[in-house]
Amino acid sequence: MKTSKIFDHWLYVSFILFYSGTIFPNELFQFKGAVVTSNALATEAGEKILAEGGNAYDAATTISAMLSVVEPFASGLGGGAFWLIYDAKSKEYKMLDARETAPLQSHKNMYLDENENIIKNLSTLGPLSAGIPGIPAVLSYVNDKYGSKKLSTLLTPAYKAAINGFPVNERYLKGANYKKKWLKKYKETEAIFLDKGEVPKKGWILKQTDLAKTIKKIMKDGHKSFYTGSFAKKMLESVRNNGGIWSEEDLNRYKVLEREPVRSSYKGISIIAPGLPSSGGLVLSNALNILAGYELDKFSPTTQKHLIIEALRRAYYQRAIKMGDPDFMDESLEFLLTPSFAAKQRESINITYATDNQTLEFANPTYQGQGNDTTHFAVIDKFGNRVAVTQSINFWFGSAFVPKGTGILLNNEMDDFSIKPGTENGYGLIGYNANAVEPGKRMLSSMTPTFLESNKGFVILGTPGGSRIISMILLAALEWIDGGNAKSMVSLPRFHHQYHPDYVLYEEEAFMPNEINELESMGHILKKSNRQFGNMQIIMWDHKNNKIEIASDPRGKEKSREEIY
Repeated sequence: MKTSKIFDHWLYVSFILFYSGTIFPNELFQFKGAVVTSNALATEAGEKILAEGGNAYDAATTISAMLSVVEPFASGLGGGAFWLIYDAKSKEYKMLDARETAPLQSHKNMYLDENENIIKNLSTLGPLSAGIPGIPAVLSYVNDKYGSKKLSTLLTPAYKAAINGFPVNERYLKGANYKKKWLKKYKETEAIFLDKGEVPKKGWILKQTDLAKTIKKIMKDGHKSFYTGSFAKKMLESVRNNGGIWSEEDLNRYKVLEREPVRSSYKGISIIAPGLPSSGGLVLSNALNILAGYELDKFSPTTQKHLIIEALRRAYYQRAIKMGDPDFMDESLEFLLTPSFAAKQRESINITYATDNQTLEFANPTYQGQGNDTTHFAVIDKFGNRVAVTQSINFWFGSAFVPKGTGILLNNEMDDFSIKPGTENGYGLIGYNANAVEPGKRMLSSMTPTFLESNKGFVILGTPGGSRIISMILLAALEWIDGGNAKSMVSLPRFHHQYHPDYVLYEEEAFMPNEINELESMGHILKKSNRQFGNMQIIMWDHKNNKIEIASDPRGKEKSREEIY
């Protein structure tokens, strides 16, 4: 077989097939590796690492760093991530928790005025909105424990992209337009991301000299150079001079945590997804457990969608009232994974009418022993190692604040805490005490890198999308279970319900005209989204046909590599 490289114009995905190497069980051919990301430059960098003999962890480290440079509107070294991995050697699944932490000077009412009203923008803009970043730490952690190449080698592509620059794309321009007012608020930020104070024109070359220096320092001295020493002191001084509350102890004590992922099943499909402080695994599994009580294919398309909405309503309700950082919780939420709890939840579902949220609020069934502005990528290597990563700085361009001389755009993930019980965050999600602000705590997240597995193969998937991430993963999983392929999974029109606010957000074509009428007659409030949401990335292995499919979401469409260069 000849070596082949496949690019789907703007999808920026590739794989290389060949006859030598480690044999996968039950497969007729071997392959060198597969990469899927949202950016051409990141994909190319990951491919190169695999082609040079690196493993999936090496490629993922390179991609994570590269995306931190070329997608500053979505992720970066000033943000956090969840890594979901399957290690072929140990045959173990692991979740790497590199979520940001609240500074030690944080407190429950820090974003409220004297009347306990939320102070506008305080939790979303500027250094006070930033948690302690986790991405620099996880790059070193993965390299030390799982990598096969030197960290300096893996970060070189990101360094070169930062120092030499690259042409900004449509997504960059969209984010810069949205955040222009705040990018201009801070001189350091304005000087890097705007062109003489204005949103740049398409093709403008973004160079990040200070960020390149920071990456070079990490290449030489590892992640500790970010969290300690002269660099950390310089970063802290700038943060505190601009209203932030970070301390040396915050940076010194930051650690990546290795946790067990959430594992569940639905109609013969195994689902492996991150556990708390990602809400993804629990919410996804709970919703699927509810749906497992129905034979969906025996219902009309409208009723199927009604039941999916009702399952999401109940699973997101559990998210709102119970979920947070597991290291700050006394209550185990393992019951959310049980069929018996899902059966109790189903008791309140009317097959022909939408549920009134008030019937759920604080009257949920008790358990008695019987709870675009982000990016995603995936990698698989010839050894069978799999990596799915979702990383973020939260909203477009995060907090809009860059500590002087660092090039690091900080996150605004503090807004993912429940700033005030029962009030909405930037994604309309509400929460209560389980996700209240506390010193050193990790804020609840919706990032959900996921593995789906069955005897027909496996899927590695994930997407940005804030609160809508979990519902997108659920719809993609149902599509695969019903016989869909990678392309249909990423292209599927989407709809979403998150308990609060009480309406169904849907994309154009998600519902037929008659379905809209029928769902509204059932009592659902429907709201058509003014834009598409998500940017899903998928690698799928089809055992039956000995075939790998790789797909990028058409919603994240960019120009081809040829057009970029």
